[in-house]
Amino acid sequence: MQQLGMGQAVQQALREEMLRDPNVFLAGEGVGVSIHFNPYLPTHGLLEEFGPERVKDTPVSEQAIAGLAVGASVAGLRPVVEIMFNPFFTLASDMIVNHAAKLRYLSGGKSTFPLVVRIKTGAGFGAGCQHSHNLEAWVAHSPGLKVVMPSSPADAKGLLKSAIRDENPVVFLEDMTLYFMPGPVPQEEYLTPIGKAEVKREGTHVTVVAWSKMVGVALKAASQLAEEGIDVEVVDLRSLVPLDKETLLGSVRKTGRLVVLHEATRTGGFAGEICAVVMEEVFWNLKAPFRRVTGPDIPVPVSPPLERFYIPDEEKLKAAIREII
Repeated sequence: MQQLGMGQAVQQALREEMLRDPNVFLAGEGVGVSIHFNPYLPTHGLLEEFGPERVKDTPVSEQAIAGLAVGASVAGLRPVVEIMFNPFFTLASDMIVNHAAKLRYLSGGKSTFPLVVRIKTGAGFGAGCQHSHNLEAWVAHSPGLKVVMPSSPADAKGLLKSAIRDENPVVFLEDMTLYFMPGPVPQEEYLTPIGKAEVKREGTHVTVVAWSKMVGVALKAASQLAEEGIDVEVVDLRSLVPLDKETLLGSVRKTGRLVVLHEATRTGGFAGEICAVVMEEVFWNLKAPFRRVTGPDIPVPVSPPLERFYIPDEEKLKAAIREII
């Protein structure tokens, strides 16, 4: 078992899939020039190994990057393109939402359109609202796209390999703070299935559902609440679309309580979808109202203390859990 940051795990997945399949190639702003010198970042060393035909540094145009991905996929390749920051998805969304997401449906399922859009996401770097906002609910609202948000290096590697091999477009969101947080990653070949959640911590009193870096916040809060006699179960969705309802609902049936935790803003956030599914499917199993712990409905601040206020932490999560226990 090796210890890798998420960025290094993503790099391993990219390298292994490029070696396995010559149709896989990378494209994006700086993937071959400006950022690959940092060994903790996902495209480190890939230009030198695979050359400029398969690692393509693009102009600063998210529309062009997404259009390249759609065209290459239609032509039979397997593009993996990078959108540097999550809010820039808005610039690429015409090609991703109106073309990539719909082409297989329009073919009656007769054609496949494999492509992966890697997007850096998450607050915590003082990068301001134009670079830090979390838009996973926007993507999940677009039928035809799979949406993946790993919380650990091992999941990032296994899920990205699955995404590259998938015959449908996959939006793969990587929280930047996790790039530098090491975790165990198997050295042997493995795949992590898309659409399968994981119970990261067993518990009996309350279910906390989270994804991406908020899983770490949930696990920390659960450990602290255990000292108070509150037994928290932590479910990591790993992928929002498809949603693993079986694991989600099974956990809520067991605990009877639900708290959903995400960094994105509250209104229209994906927590609302999870709570709706629980209300529709297992309402009579609930012992208390559910709670949402999210970012506030404001742009992400650039000021460090205000940014810390914006990002949900274990204290806010523990307060919500205590309310319903």
